[in-house]
Amino acid sequence: MLGRDLFYDRRLSRSMTLSCQSCHDLSTNGASSVAADRSDAGRRLAYNTPTVFNTAYSFRLGWEGKTRSLRDFAMGTLGTDHLMGGNGLAARRLAADPRMTSRFRAVYGGVPSEDRIADALSVFMATLVTPDAPFDRWLRGDRTALTKQQVRGYDRFQQLGCASCHQGINVGANIFQRRGIFHPLGDPNPRYLRVPSLRNVATTAPYFHDGSVGTLPDAIRRMARAQLDLTIGDRDLADVTAFLGSLTGTYQGHTVRAAPDWKK
Repeated sequence: MLGRDLFYDRRLSRSMTLSCQSCHDLSTNGASSVAADRSDAGRRLAYNTPTVFNTAYSFRLGWEGKTRSLRDFAMGTLGTDHLMGGNGLAARRLAADPRMTSRFRAVYGGVPSEDRIADALSVFMATLVTPDAPFDRWLRGDRTALTKQQVRGYDRFQQLGCASCHQGINVGANIFQRRGIFHPLGDPNPRYLRVPSLRNVATTAPYFHDGSVGTLPDAIRRMARAQLDLTIGDRDLADVTAFLGSLTGTYQGHTVRAAPDWKK
């Protein structure tokens, strides 16, 4: 698949040191394990890298939700100086490769261009879904898919109010919300962010837009206080954490796993 090969192609970055895979590791959680990845120029990015898995189900892309489609998201990433380098360099490099040019002609009827690269990437990213989480199997009627603790956690997840923002097929990623409704939650800016999906959340530490929280229980505790004005008890915390673990799906037949600790 053309889009898949482009996802791993380092020629898309100005320095030819980064590919999409560099920050969105498909062999693990679709993201990375650092609080903030670095751009092609070595600049620390403003936000923690969200997972690329299940983005096809998100109504907006990115923490600020500025992009509406995967194609526009890919186009923006390619064309932004502080991300991959921009200026059409990737298209010119690929156009100089006879084999790659032949592949683009077969698919698009023309030579590589930024627009066609972005389209191919978006088509591939739309396939990056992680179905068959235990929770999915439970919803389909397999009463053995969840433990009793996870079922309790799902009940509490709804009763406490977590599901008011985290719902739908992606268990989130379909609305904006103000941070720190009842109590401060880190830097107050930006005030509104896209609610993230909770699919595979047990594998995607560190948490929050700034990557400031290292464990899922701590993230749950802070969110309960800041967004719901709740001091969550130890049992509820353990149960909700267990439930969120049931949202871990599979990619290419393998269970999504946490990224190893590493730095670029």
